Amino acid sequence: MRFTLLCKVCGKNVPFGLKTKICSCGGNLNIEYDMEIVKQTFTKESLTHRDSTMWRYAELLPLENKANIVSLGEGWTPLIPLRKAEAMLSINKIWVKREEQNPTNSFKSRGFSAAISLAKEYGVNQVAVNSNGNAASALAAYASYAGMKSYVFLPKDCPSLLVKECLEYGAHTFLVDGFIHDAGAIVKEGETLQGWHNIGTLKEHGRVEGKKTMGFEIAEQLNWKLPDVIIYPTGGGSGIVGMWSAFLELQQLGFVTGDLPRMVSVQEKGCHPLVHALESTGRFIPQTANITSTPTGMRVPNPPDGQLLVSILYQSGGTAIAVDKEEITQAQVSLGHQGISSSPEGAATFAGLLKLVEQGWISPKDEVVLFNTSCSMKYMSITHTDLPIIKTFEDWAKLSTNQ
Repeated sequence: MRFTLLCKVCGKNVPFGLKTKICSCGGNLNIEYDMEIVKQTFTKESLTHRDSTMWRYAELLPLENKANIVSLGEGWTPLIPLRKAEAMLSINKIWVKREEQNPTNSFKSRGFSAAISLAKEYGVNQVAVNSNGNAASALAAYASYAGMKSYVFLPKDCPSLLVKECLEYGAHTFLVDGFIHDAGAIVKEGETLQGWHNIGTLKEHGRVEGKKTMGFEIAEQLNWKLPDVIIYPTGGGSGIVGMWSAFLELQQLGFVTGDLPRMVSVQEKGCHPLVHALESTGRFIPQTANITSTPTGMRVPNPPDGQLLVSILYQSGGTAIAVDKEEITQAQVSLGHQGISSSPEGAATFAGLLKLVEQGWISPKDEVVLFNTSCSMKYMSITHTDLPIIKTFEDWAKLSTNQ
């Protein structure tokens, strides 16, 4: 088989399973590809003849039968130079990866194309996710396209247009009195009692593998020369995990050489547990109090594998940095004046860049990639007075009975 599961704690290798995530030793199981098989068809030359979607990297995605691919045309988003910012900051190269140009206007399209394709291959017909917004709308879109029933659970202060998207894509949509991890508790219970396939961050294998394609694209778009720094808005962190995996795989294939990018996680002040970890002992501790940041994709007090994120930041020579709401707003204006419609998360990467340049952490010779993960339009406000707000799975069950 082209891929199996490997435990990096004990080294055990086991056959791939849709829901096989934890090794018998307690370690996380991650997908491992047989590179000798991959090399037979996956070459730089072969890529020149392939479709401009993330599925051009099919050999390094966990799907056996291409007939099961569920695609809306995601991936191969533009990598645009920010000439004005380069001149203003005296930085060698600054690019923005325009993930807002994906089918659901966010980077989440990638993860859910892979996750829903995997679910289809295994005969799944109902899926669920907890989300701060963009993941829910992406799941809803891809599940509907695949003919699956979807359930999405969002914090009650989720930006209203994101809620509207979920409804328009046909998802059973619920607002939760709490944060994303509270919504996750409902999904976990429904996974057991309702048979939902949980597509939460790092709860299955597809999403992180789909996000991995962002790393492949950067390498290919820069002619297989990786940038010095990647600045990424981090909540659950599957993009950091996925891209780091992509770079290691490209090294194995001999597609890239030299140093890998220094990975930077940007978080908003008021919910920045990764910053706390790097500023203290290096041990990740969930943030359980004083969560005051705005309701964006960065507001994840307890990412599913915070210690893995910390280890990747250390291993890459990277860092984590917190920016405040005002800095994010100013960055949105600045990017807008450079032709980029940025979400708060995307703008946070530009705000983080400004701070890192000021601190001298980024030098004039560096080449930097920023990720704009979504567009500004999704964060405009409308009201949803017709949706009830739930707190527990039992609340959902009562509503479901009455529907």
